[in-house]
Amino acid sequence: KAKKKKKRKRPATVKTFFRAMVLPGADLGSCFVSLPGSGVQMPGLGLGLSHNGGFSKEAVEAALQHGIKLYDTAQRYGTEAELGAILAAAGRNSDDPQDTAHHVFVSTKLWPANYGTRTAQASCHASRQKLQREVLDLFLLHWPDAGAGDRNREARLETWRELEKLVEQGVCRAVGVSNFTARHLEQLCEDASVAPAVNQCEFHPLQQPQALRETCRELGVVFEGWSPLAKGEALALPAVVQLAQELQRSPAQVVLRWQLQEQVVCIPKSTQPQRVVANAAVFDFELSEQQMQVLRGLHCDRRVTWDPTRVP
Repeated sequence: KAKKKKKRKRPATVKTFFRAMVLPGADLGSCFVSLPGSGVQMPGLGLGLSHNGGFSKEAVEAALQHGIKLYDTAQRYGTEAELGAILAAAGRNSDDPQDTAHHVFVSTKLWPANYGTRTAQASCHASRQKLQREVLDLFLLHWPDAGAGDRNREARLETWRELEKLVEQGVCRAVGVSNFTARHLEQLCEDASVAPAVNQCEFHPLQQPQALRETCRELGVVFEGWSPLAKGEALALPAVVQLAQELQRSPAQVVLRWQLQEQVVCIPKSTQPQRVVANAAVFDFELSEQQMQVLRGLHCDRRVTWDPTRVP
Protein backbone atom coordinates (compact mmCIF):
# COMPACT_ATOMS: atom_id res chain seq x y z
CA LYS A 1 0.00 0.00 0.00
CA ALA A 2 1.39 3.37 -0.98
CA LYS A 3 2.27 5.70 1.85
CA LYS A 4 0.13 8.78 2.21
CA LYS A 5 2.15 11.93 1.68
CA LYS A 6 2.58 14.03 4.81
CA LYS A 7 1.58 17.66 4.51
CA ARG A 8 4.10 19.99 6.09
CA LYS A 9 3.49 23.64 6.79
CA ARG A 10 6.20 25.98 5.66
CA PRO A 11 7.73 27.76 8.66
CA ALA A 12 7.47 31.55 8.59
CA THR A 13 11.26 31.76 8.88
CA VAL A 14 11.64 30.34 5.38
CA LYS A 15 9.54 33.16 3.94
CA THR A 16 11.31 35.99 5.74
CA PHE A 17 14.82 34.81 6.57
CA PHE A 18 16.59 37.40 4.41
CA ARG A 19 14.42 40.37 5.36
CA ALA A 20 17.35 42.26 6.92
CA MET A 21 19.64 41.49 4.00
CA VAL A 22 17.55 43.23 1.36
CA LEU A 23 17.84 46.60 3.09
CA PRO A 24 20.58 48.78 1.54
CA GLY A 25 23.32 49.37 4.07
CA ALA A 26 22.86 46.06 5.89
CA ASP A 27 26.13 44.38 6.74
CA LEU A 28 27.47 40.84 6.52
CA GLY A 29 26.53 40.09 10.11
CA SER A 30 22.82 40.78 9.58
CA CYS A 31 22.41 38.32 6.71
CA PHE A 32 21.36 34.97 8.14
CA VAL A 33 18.66 32.30 8.09
CA SER A 34 17.01 30.65 11.06
CA LEU A 35 16.98 26.97 10.10
CA PRO A 36 13.50 25.42 10.40
CA GLY A 37 13.06 22.91 13.16
CA SER A 38 16.17 23.84 15.11
CA GLY A 39 16.37 27.61 15.20
CA VAL A 40 20.07 27.38 14.32
CA GLN A 41 21.28 30.67 12.86
CA MET A 42 23.03 30.06 9.54
CA PRO A 43 24.84 32.92 7.78
CA GLY A 44 23.45 33.78 4.36
CA LEU A 45 26.84 34.35 2.71
CA GLY A 46 29.94 32.25 3.26
CA LEU A 47 33.02 30.70 1.71
CA GLY A 48 32.81 27.47 -0.23
CA LEU A 49 35.92 25.31 0.07
CA SER A 50 37.27 22.77 -2.36
CA HIS A 51 39.63 19.87 -2.93
CA ASN A 52 43.35 19.64 -2.27
CA GLY A 53 44.99 21.76 -4.94
CA GLY A 54 42.07 24.18 -4.89
CA PHE A 55 42.28 24.99 -1.18
CA SER A 56 43.85 28.22 -0.02
CA LYS A 57 44.91 28.89 3.57
CA GLU A 58 45.27 32.57 2.71
CA ALA A 59 41.69 32.73 1.39
CA VAL A 60 40.28 31.26 4.60
CA GLU A 61 42.34 33.64 6.73
CA ALA A 62 41.14 36.60 4.66
CA ALA A 63 37.55 35.45 5.09
CA LEU A 64 37.99 35.24 8.86
CA GLN A 65 39.55 38.68 9.01
CA HIS A 66 36.67 40.23 7.07
CA GLY A 67 33.86 38.74 9.13
CA ILE A 68 32.71 35.81 6.98
CA LYS A 69 31.10 33.32 9.36
CA LEU A 70 30.05 30.39 7.13
CA TYR A 71 32.55 27.78 5.88
CA ASP A 72 31.33 24.90 3.75
CA THR A 73 33.47 21.82 3.14
CA ALA A 74 32.99 18.07 2.57
CA GLN A 75 34.61 14.73 3.23
CA ARG A 76 35.14 14.29 -0.49
CA TYR A 77 37.26 17.44 -0.69
CA GLY A 78 39.89 16.05 1.66
CA THR A 79 40.41 19.45 3.31
CA GLU A 80 38.50 19.15 6.58
CA ALA A 81 41.73 18.85 8.56
CA GLU A 82 43.24 21.91 6.86
CA LEU A 83 40.18 23.99 7.65
CA GLY A 84 40.10 22.74 11.24
CA ALA A 85 43.75 23.67 11.75
CA ILE A 86 43.25 27.19 10.39
CA LEU A 87 40.18 27.81 12.57
CA ALA A 88 41.95 26.46 15.65
CA ALA A 89 45.06 28.58 15.03
CA ALA A 90 42.84 31.65 14.67
CA GLY A 91 40.93 30.79 17.85
CA ARG A 92 37.72 30.42 15.86
CA ASN A 93 36.84 26.80 16.61
CA SER A 94 34.47 27.33 19.55
CA ASP A 95 31.43 25.04 19.64
CA ASP A 96 29.29 27.72 21.27
CA PRO A 97 27.41 29.88 18.73
CA GLN A 98 26.81 32.45 21.48
CA ASP A 99 30.57 32.96 21.64
CA THR A 100 30.54 35.17 18.57
CA ALA A 101 34.19 36.14 18.94
CA HIS A 102 35.38 32.55 18.60
CA HIS A 103 32.64 30.63 16.75
CA VAL A 104 32.06 30.33 13.02
CA PHE A 105 29.42 28.22 11.28
CA VAL A 106 30.95 25.06 9.79
CA SER A 107 29.13 22.66 7.49
CA THR A 108 30.48 19.47 5.97
CA LYS A 109 29.04 16.63 3.92
CA LEU A 110 28.88 12.84 4.24
CA TRP A 111 30.15 11.09 1.12
CA PRO A 112 28.03 8.13 -0.19
CA ALA A 113 30.84 5.65 0.44
CA ASN A 114 30.20 6.36 4.12
CA TYR A 115 26.41 5.98 3.97
CA GLY A 116 24.77 3.22 5.98
CA THR A 117 23.88 2.30 9.53
CA ARG A 118 27.37 0.94 10.27
CA THR A 119 29.44 3.81 8.94
CA ALA A 120 27.54 7.12 8.89
CA GLN A 121 27.95 8.04 12.55
CA ALA A 122 31.59 6.94 12.73
CA SER A 123 32.31 8.98 9.62
CA CYS A 124 30.69 12.05 11.17
CA HIS A 125 32.86 11.64 14.26
CA ALA A 126 35.95 11.43 12.03
CA SER A 127 34.94 14.70 10.35
CA ARG A 128 34.47 16.36 13.73
CA GLN A 129 37.97 15.31 14.79
CA LYS A 130 39.49 16.67 11.60
CA LEU A 131 37.58 19.94 11.96
CA GLN A 132 38.52 20.12 15.66
CA ARG A 133 34.91 20.59 16.65
CA GLU A 134 32.84 18.70 19.20
CA VAL A 135 29.63 19.83 17.50
CA LEU A 136 29.01 20.38 13.78
CA ASP A 137 26.70 23.25 12.88
CA LEU A 138 25.39 21.48 9.77
CA PHE A 139 25.96 17.97 8.37
CA LEU A 140 24.65 17.08 4.91
CA LEU A 141 24.14 13.99 2.78
CA HIS A 142 26.36 14.94 -0.17
CA TRP A 143 24.60 13.11 -3.00
CA PRO A 144 21.27 11.28 -3.47
CA ASP A 145 22.79 8.15 -4.99
CA ALA A 146 23.39 5.71 -2.13
CA GLY A 147 24.72 3.08 -4.55
CA ALA A 148 21.71 0.84 -3.94
CA GLY A 149 20.00 0.98 -7.33
CA ASP A 150 16.27 0.43 -6.96
CA ARG A 151 16.73 0.55 -3.17
CA ASN A 152 18.16 4.05 -3.18
CA ARG A 153 15.11 5.47 -1.45
CA GLU A 154 15.38 2.99 1.42
CA ALA A 155 19.16 3.38 1.61
CA ARG A 156 18.91 7.17 1.80
CA LEU A 157 16.38 6.84 4.59
CA GLU A 158 18.57 4.42 6.56
CA THR A 159 21.44 6.88 6.49
CA TRP A 160 19.19 9.85 7.17
CA ARG A 161 17.98 8.17 10.36
CA GLU A 162 21.60 7.99 11.49
CA LEU A 163 21.85 11.76 10.98
CA GLU A 164 18.68 12.24 13.01
CA LYS A 165 20.39 10.34 15.84
CA LEU A 166 23.40 12.66 15.60
CA VAL A 167 21.10 15.62 16.24
CA GLU A 168 19.50 13.81 19.18
CA GLN A 169 22.97 13.13 20.58
CA GLY A 170 23.92 16.80 20.28
CA VAL A 171 26.71 16.00 17.82
CA CYS A 172 25.11 18.04 15.01
CA ARG A 173 22.98 21.15 15.44
CA ALA A 174 21.23 20.66 12.13
CA VAL A 175 21.27 18.15 9.28
CA GLY A 176 20.33 18.41 5.63
CA VAL A 177 20.98 17.19 2.11
CA SER A 178 22.84 18.26 -1.00
CA ASN A 179 21.99 17.83 -4.68
CA PHE A 180 18.55 16.36 -3.95
CA THR A 181 15.91 16.83 -6.63
CA ALA A 182 12.30 17.57 -5.74
CA ARG A 183 11.54 13.85 -6.05
CA HIS A 184 14.36 12.84 -3.72
CA LEU A 185 13.38 15.52 -1.23
CA GLU A 186 9.69 14.65 -1.26
CA GLN A 187 10.46 10.96 -0.73
CA LEU A 188 12.71 11.70 2.24
CA CYS A 189 10.17 14.05 3.82
CA GLU A 190 7.45 11.41 3.41
CA ASP A 191 9.55 8.73 5.08
CA ALA A 192 11.60 10.57 7.71
CA SER A 193 10.72 11.81 11.18
CA VAL A 194 12.61 15.07 10.66
CA ALA A 195 12.73 17.03 7.41
CA PRO A 196 16.13 18.27 6.17
CA ALA A 197 16.93 21.79 7.30
CA VAL A 198 18.84 22.59 4.08
CA ASN A 199 19.10 21.41 0.49
CA GLN A 200 22.38 22.58 -1.07
CA CYS A 201 22.23 22.53 -4.88
CA GLU A 202 23.77 24.07 -7.96
CA PHE A 203 22.37 27.57 -8.46
CA HIS A 204 23.50 30.39 -10.71
CA PRO A 205 22.00 32.51 -13.53
CA LEU A 206 22.21 29.61 -16.01
CA GLN A 207 20.77 27.05 -13.56
CA GLN A 208 17.72 28.28 -11.66
CA PRO A 209 15.67 25.24 -10.55
CA GLN A 210 12.47 27.10 -9.70
CA ALA A 211 10.31 23.99 -9.25
CA LEU A 212 12.86 22.58 -6.80
CA ARG A 213 13.01 25.86 -4.90
CA GLU A 214 9.23 25.89 -4.62
CA THR A 215 9.27 22.33 -3.30
CA CYS A 216 11.83 23.40 -0.69
CA ARG A 217 9.60 26.30 0.35
CA GLU A 218 6.56 24.04 0.61
CA LEU A 219 8.46 21.53 2.76
CA GLY A 220 10.15 24.13 4.95
CA VAL A 221 13.66 23.42 3.65
CA VAL A 222 16.17 26.25 3.19
CA PHE A 223 17.68 26.34 -0.30
CA GLU A 224 21.45 26.88 -0.44
CA GLY A 225 23.24 27.43 -3.74
CA TRP A 226 26.69 26.16 -4.67
CA SER A 227 28.76 27.30 -7.65
CA PRO A 228 26.96 30.69 -7.75
CA LEU A 229 29.32 31.97 -10.46
CA ALA A 230 28.94 28.82 -12.62
CA LYS A 231 32.70 28.18 -12.35
CA GLY A 232 33.27 31.60 -13.88
CA GLU A 233 30.90 31.16 -16.83
CA ALA A 234 28.41 33.64 -15.38
CA LEU A 235 31.00 36.43 -15.25
CA ALA A 236 31.30 36.67 -19.03
CA LEU A 237 27.57 36.73 -19.81
CA PRO A 238 26.78 39.99 -21.70
CA ALA A 239 23.78 40.74 -19.48
CA VAL A 240 25.89 40.36 -16.34
CA VAL A 241 28.71 42.49 -17.74
CA GLN A 242 26.23 45.23 -18.70
CA LEU A 243 24.63 45.26 -15.25
CA ALA A 244 28.07 45.38 -13.65
CA GLN A 245 28.89 48.47 -15.71
CA GLU A 246 25.57 50.10 -14.79
CA LEU A 247 26.04 49.42 -11.08
CA GLN A 248 29.80 50.06 -11.09
CA ARG A 249 30.40 46.67 -9.51
CA SER A 250 32.24 43.55 -10.58
CA PRO A 251 30.28 40.86 -12.45
CA ALA A 252 30.80 38.53 -9.47
CA GLN A 253 29.33 41.05 -7.04
CA VAL A 254 26.27 41.51 -9.26
CA VAL A 255 25.62 37.77 -9.45
CA LEU A 256 26.14 37.22 -5.73
CA ARG A 257 23.90 40.13 -4.79
CA TRP A 258 21.24 38.74 -7.14
CA GLN A 259 21.44 35.34 -5.46
CA LEU A 260 21.04 36.83 -1.99
CA GLN A 261 18.05 38.87 -3.10
CA GLU A 262 16.63 35.62 -4.47
CA GLN A 263 16.76 34.40 -0.83
CA VAL A 264 19.33 31.72 -1.58
CA VAL A 265 22.20 31.05 0.82
CA CYS A 266 25.37 31.74 -1.12
CA ILE A 267 28.80 30.05 -0.79
CA PRO A 268 31.14 31.32 -3.54
CA LYS A 269 34.57 29.70 -3.84
CA SER A 270 37.86 31.47 -4.37
CA THR A 271 41.48 30.78 -3.53
CA GLN A 272 42.45 34.45 -3.89
CA PRO A 273 42.11 36.57 -0.72
CA GLN A 274 41.25 39.75 -2.60
CA ARG A 275 38.38 38.05 -4.39
CA VAL A 276 37.07 36.56 -1.15
CA VAL A 277 36.91 40.06 0.30
CA ALA A 278 35.31 41.51 -2.85
CA ASN A 279 32.71 38.72 -2.95
CA ALA A 280 31.52 39.73 0.52
CA ALA A 281 31.23 43.41 -0.40
CA VAL A 282 27.66 43.13 -1.67
CA PHE A 283 25.69 44.86 1.08
CA ASP A 284 25.89 48.50 0.03
CA PHE A 285 23.90 48.26 -3.21
CA GLU A 286 20.71 46.61 -4.42
CA LEU A 287 19.38 45.31 -7.74
CA SER A 288 16.08 46.72 -8.94
CA GLU A 289 13.25 44.37 -9.81
CA GLN A 290 13.94 45.01 -13.50
CA GLN A 291 17.59 44.08 -13.05
CA MET A 292 16.58 40.97 -11.11
CA GLN A 293 14.34 39.94 -14.01
CA VAL A 294 17.21 40.31 -16.46
CA LEU A 295 19.24 37.74 -14.54
CA ARG A 296 16.24 35.47 -14.01
CA GLY A 297 15.84 35.40 -17.77
CA LEU A 298 19.28 33.81 -18.25
CA HIS A 299 18.18 30.36 -17.08
CA CYS A 300 18.86 27.68 -19.71
CA ASP A 301 19.16 24.59 -17.47
CA ARG A 302 22.94 24.63 -17.88
CA ARG A 303 24.84 22.55 -15.31
CA VAL A 304 28.55 22.99 -14.74
CA THR A 305 28.98 19.63 -13.01
CA TRP A 306 26.91 16.72 -11.62
CA ASP A 307 23.33 16.05 -12.73
CA PRO A 308 21.27 14.44 -9.93
CA THR A 309 18.10 14.14 -12.02
CA ARG A 310 19.24 10.71 -13.27
CA VAL A 311 19.63 9.27 -9.78
CA PRO A 312 16.82 6.81 -8.90
